[in-house]
Amino acid sequence: MKNRENNRISQRQLYRQMILSVLAPFLLCIPGAGGIQGVSGAAGTGIAVVILLVYIFFLIRSSHGYTDPVRILGKVKGRLLGIFFVSYLIMTNVYILNLIKEVVPVWAVSGISVKWLLLWAVIICAYGTDRGMQKRGRMAGVSGGIFLAVIVIMLFLCVGQGKMEYLKEMLEESSLQSKKIIDSAYGFLCAFSGISLLPFVLTDVEHRGSAGKTVIAAVFTVSSVLLIVLFCIPAVLGWRRIQSETYPILPLMAGANLPGNILARFDVLWLAFLLYGIFFAIGSCFHYGNKILEITHLGNGKYWLPAAAYVFSLVQIHGKSVADFYSSYLKYIFVPGLVLIQTGFLFRGQNRKKKTVISAAGLSVILMLVCTGCAGIEPEKRMYPLAMGIDTDGSEYIITYGMPDLPRATGGGKAEEGDTSVLTIHGNSFDSIEKSYERTQEKYLDIGHLQILVIGRHLTETDKWKEFMEYLKEEPLAGENIYVFQAENPEELLKWSDGGTSFGEYVTGLIENRMEKDRKKGITLRQVYYQWYQRGVLQKLPEITMHDDEIQVWME
Repeated sequence: MKNRENNRISQRQLYRQMILSVLAPFLLCIPGAGGIQGVSGAAGTGIAVVILLVYIFFLIRSSHGYTDPVRILGKVKGRLLGIFFVSYLIMTNVYILNLIKEVVPVWAVSGISVKWLLLWAVIICAYGTDRGMQKRGRMAGVSGGIFLAVIVIMLFLCVGQGKMEYLKEMLEESSLQSKKIIDSAYGFLCAFSGISLLPFVLTDVEHRGSAGKTVIAAVFTVSSVLLIVLFCIPAVLGWRRIQSETYPILPLMAGANLPGNILARFDVLWLAFLLYGIFFAIGSCFHYGNKILEITHLGNGKYWLPAAAYVFSLVQIHGKSVADFYSSYLKYIFVPGLVLIQTGFLFRGQNRKKKTVISAAGLSVILMLVCTGCAGIEPEKRMYPLAMGIDTDGSEYIITYGMPDLPRATGGGKAEEGDTSVLTIHGNSFDSIEKSYERTQEKYLDIGHLQILVIGRHLTETDKWKEFMEYLKEEPLAGENIYVFQAENPEELLKWSDGGTSFGEYVTGLIENRMEKDRKKGITLRQVYYQWYQRGVLQKLPEITMHDDEIQVWME
């Protein structure tokens, strides 16, 4: 009894566990293409929250039935209940692992085998999940508040980038429709169906009589953040663009920089915290899976639960992964099953130290993976173009990369004339250009520091600029706060240097190193994307010219 009392968590720890377990997957998945979007999505979310509050009330009232299902329901029914929930946790983990498989290799870590990536994710998340609720609660108590604060700061920075005309377009084009409202409401309920695990948690919560208020606060927090995101994303990216974005929160983060451009790619920090939430969600599934197996007398799942999640995450059925069936599983199996179980229980009712170190190590691994940008590739083995030029000669594309003066930029020594370098590659497709680079260059191309993009006039006069936009859109390292210009000859401009100052450094300085009242706003890649998605046209771009070896930037 004493041990059980010592293994309890506080109301605050319960709240932060819920935030950590659901917020990151929600932000990634819910607002994407085919998900909850627009006015109807927001209305459906509001309706779903009301239904959830009613469900929480009945769930807490019937929680006694979950303390020992085998004793209360009988051996067969009790174990079937355990299998029902454990299957859900395995399916959920497979789905989340699929998120890692799709997001991390593209947006965070390149050059790593998916199988190894998922294996390490499972190992990190599974370690220590059977060592008690209190240790897990302490971890959530420390990191949960920081995680929520970081997400709120990111959204605050993104809201400031929104445009009222973008938001008006969303309000006009996404009118209220009853079917979409119902679909959105049920979709949100399916996403939040993990709250059905609450009764298994309450036995380990201090002052469980007031746990309902804590749970309701967590639901309101998550739903409020999600509602802000539903309006923020179209206000920043444009309504039509988000219709084709699988994970629109990622390009949203790409432009969420702190004032002063403290870090060239600040989105890696946002992504690190997002991944931490995802890893915590996976660990939560393993933890509660073990707990449910124990309660329902089904043995110990310390090893086989992670193994099952890992194996199923690699399974392909007719070209589709198990994760592709997750949405249907929730809609047609799990949620209807919950309704039956809850109804049954209602009627029946009427008649620290090592764990902390490992957790910190896991978070450190995530942060290091994300912040490196490339798995196992040292900084000195990468090429960091600060500017890029794109043009066409009619038959081929011409891409030019302009590097900054690294010794001068890093303080490693005094720059010499001609320290800047330029690389130009020709190709009839962007795929061939990439292959040409890989054949001829020893260093990995990292465009995460790109600040200036110059599009040639020959390219803008044809529809080939759309092909370039399609190519650039698939390059997640390219931040959307890149300044975009037009020029007669981008290659010639990028070869310009002045005393070791590269073209990219010089133009960036012209734009940003001015007093606020004298500063002119440039056109960013995000604005170009908006015009492309919304109207199918190329944004009118400011022009860069060179006369007598002098760079001139013409902005309105």
